[in-house]
Amino acid sequence: MKKFTFEIFRYDPDKDSAPHYDTFEMEIDPETLLLTVLNKIKWEMDPTLAFRRSCREGVCGSDGMNVNGVNMLSCMTKAGDLGKSHIVIQPLPGMPVVRDLVVDVEDFMAKFIAVKPYIIRKSPTPDLEYYQSAADRKKLDGLYECILCGCCSSSCPSYWVDKDYLGPSAFMRAWRYLVDSRDEGADERLPVLNSRDGVWRCHTIYNCVKACPKELNPTDAIVSIRKMLMAKQY
Repeated sequence: MKKFTFEIFRYDPDKDSAPHYDTFEMEIDPETLLLTVLNKIKWEMDPTLAFRRSCREGVCGSDGMNVNGVNMLSCMTKAGDLGKSHIVIQPLPGMPVVRDLVVDVEDFMAKFIAVKPYIIRKSPTPDLEYYQSAADRKKLDGLYECILCGCCSSSCPSYWVDKDYLGPSAFMRAWRYLVDSRDEGADERLPVLNSRDGVWRCHTIYNCVKACPKELNPTDAIVSIRKMLMAKQY
């Protein structure tokens, strides 16, 4: 057991004129997940604490938050992994705060939808299925695993300062379909990605790669899209 101090961002727009931080101390096993800590605080110390959670398995992406300055999932992070006994937990940056650790993801999801995250076909529909070779299927590895937690986009300075910037999450999902052998929608997606707020706005600082809890590489997808744009002379 080890004593930890958790300093948590608090803001209730119905009551607070400005955000503040509340501090909670407890002795826990360093192997305890941060989500378990937050549940303990809510159930035993302060029932007003607001945060999102669902699957507890690193699949739903709902519990993304900023911990000691780095975006991560609370359900995949152990208290002892952080190397400090004083842990500061804040909402994801660059997104409007609804309450405490809960952020408004409406704009984030709208940008995801803007890149047309689905297979687009123009050829006649086959009688049975869209065939894909094992080699072509392998090209999707490292792309389809995104869980839309928002950790990558909300770690990006360009996303913070440009409200119209699509962000690394949207770009990686776009590349997932652009590289899919069954898809025929490149001409519909590429103009969106080639806009002022598209892939050229990325400064390749790799914050998104560091923040991704699934160890994916949005920057690599962005660079790949740039190469496709240049090859097609957009």
